[in-house]
Amino acid sequence: MPIAVFPPEARSAFTALYPARADKLVHALTDHPLLTLDALAVLAEALPADSVEWNPGDLPIGIDPADVPRARRSVGETIRAIDSAASWVVLKRIEQVPAYAALLRAALDELVDIVVPRTGRMHQLEGFVFVSSPGSVTPFHFDPEHNILLQLRGTKTMTVFPGADERLLSAEAQEAFHLGEHHRNLPWDEAFAAHGAAVELHPGEAIHVPVKSPHWVKNGPALSISLSLTWRSEWSYAEADARAFNRVLRGMGLRPRRPGAFPARNRGKALAWRLMRRLRVGG
Repeated sequence: MPIAVFPPEARSAFTALYPARADKLVHALTDHPLLTLDALAVLAEALPADSVEWNPGDLPIGIDPADVPRARRSVGETIRAIDSAASWVVLKRIEQVPAYAALLRAALDELVDIVVPRTGRMHQLEGFVFVSSPGSVTPFHFDPEHNILLQLRGTKTMTVFPGADERLLSAEAQEAFHLGEHHRNLPWDEAFAAHGAAVELHPGEAIHVPVKSPHWVKNGPALSISLSLTWRSEWSYAEADARAFNRVLRGMGLRPRRPGAFPARNRGKALAWRLMRRLRVGG
């Protein structure tokens, strides 16, 4: 019988956290053969070019994506030399390779009975692997997915901020993001630091990151490998569509109320946006 990715204590913790709170879990994937450095270098070379992102490791916490330098070596070379490459690499949508799709599905299947009653069916299951040199920084950003980040090797500190605080993540930035007009990276102000919670992750530990909770990451003194298991939900789709509809209202000179936090369903605005989108496509 396969070993559970999330043991009973992790399921219990996740039940208390999901979907709105960030905190630690534990997992059992640290020794999985698909997640070794060599296996990940092979995976990187098998993925399409647009599914691999390379970044230098000495980025500031806040940076415009246009200012990030280009890669100086291939992704496979970078991963194999990650201990001294001063870089971090993200492998996106690893489920494009069947063995990794099976791993992703098996892990998230363990959480279906917790997720579905609260936020609806799990959609768009995707996996992301982060391979980082010592001391690397992942800049301040947010993600639209539900996310569990599993630490596999090395250590890192993720500083997580409340997603509802519009001083950190404005309504206008969220609306633009959901219309494809805003990058996930966010401008950083040192005044934000007081609002974040720093969580140190070791191998075998994980963190649940709620939808659109801003965060930044600092790698520890050794190379790091982490795996993000992500999904969208019926609730997250409705919240995103309500944000897009607010952009329309704002363009009409109105000051729309922001979508409600969970457990609000935001169905009215979401349905209005979906109808508008359908009419635009049909017209």
